[in-house]
Amino acid sequence: MAERGRARGSPEGPVQVSIIMPVHNSECWLDECLKSVWEQDFKGTMELSIFNDASKDGSAEIIEKWKIKLEEVGVSVVIGTNDSSQPRGVGFAKNQAVIQSSGTYLCFLDSDDVMMPQRVRLQHEVAIQHPNSIIGCQVRREPVDSTERYTRWINNLSQEQLLTQVFTSHGPTVIMPTWFCSREWFFHVGRFDEGGKGVPEDLLFFYAHLQKGGGVLRVNHCLLLYRYHPQAATHSVLEETIWNHRVRFLEDRVLSSWTSFTIWNAGKQGKKLYRSLSPANQKKVTAFCDVDEKKITKGFYTYEESEERPKPKIPVCHFRDATPPFVICVKLDLTGGAFETNLGTLNLKEGMDYYHFN
Repeated sequence: MAERGRARGSPEGPVQVSIIMPVHNSECWLDECLKSVWEQDFKGTMELSIFNDASKDGSAEIIEKWKIKLEEVGVSVVIGTNDSSQPRGVGFAKNQAVIQSSGTYLCFLDSDDVMMPQRVRLQHEVAIQHPNSIIGCQVRREPVDSTERYTRWINNLSQEQLLTQVFTSHGPTVIMPTWFCSREWFFHVGRFDEGGKGVPEDLLFFYAHLQKGGGVLRVNHCLLLYRYHPQAATHSVLEETIWNHRVRFLEDRVLSSWTSFTIWNAGKQGKKLYRSLSPANQKKVTAFCDVDEKKITKGFYTYEESEERPKPKIPVCHFRDATPPFVICVKLDLTGGAFETNLGTLNLKEGMDYYHFN
């Protein structure tokens, strides 16, 4: 824990880390969240940049109370507000918090989450070495039994998988509330989309970051208590919107360089992916593969919605008879290890012979 009453570095020098925090009606979590800023053991200069996006509850009063406490220990606090009757959305609020801040590095924090005392220090150490990367961390989910598969995925991806599993329905491989990056790189990527409710602004930023050659790293320590609750902004984004962004990104990053491929899953998800592809990429699909005898016995999938005559018929075969590369549309960590075992028998390399899109 930081020594109380000790100013963190000289106020004249540049701020090393700005904690970026959008707030909208967060009174029930704010005390715990802001206390976790106060408890950081980082010895450099730090500021908290809050943008209060049209909160109607007691958030503003709680922020003012903590402003005094934080400034007593040398953390300057910058507060911006949207005083209109309607919030402008998370993307707008995060951008405003960044614009009004001055730190060389940005540490993103959601107002309903709680940082461990060493978060800023450990992520800052890594960010200095990797100025063009987004740095994440492991998390503890609250309540513990919510989204267990998702939490395991966040915490257990290998360094390679942080880049190969960017097409899955789980979204960014380092989750937005754990992001830490340089200010210069943030503006190089180009800010969050401000479309408001229903826009996956973190996913769009993450994809833009990768397209510009950005790196992805994770500090392998649990540095954030990540809350799950019905009011979270994530729930306002339509699955179909995310699906369409993912398909376009897969086409751009992977399928554009493949001449042919197999879709692993002859069921609903595999067929949906096929139908979502551009006509040029549909033509590259040589087969669907599966383990389901019924689907394999049927022999092929007919694309009934096609304008082509005759309608395209894509063969369905057993996964052992299929030709890589694969786009895999089977959910991970759901079949008691059966799917993972099957995939393992083929001795393929993720990111070269297959990508997960599940």
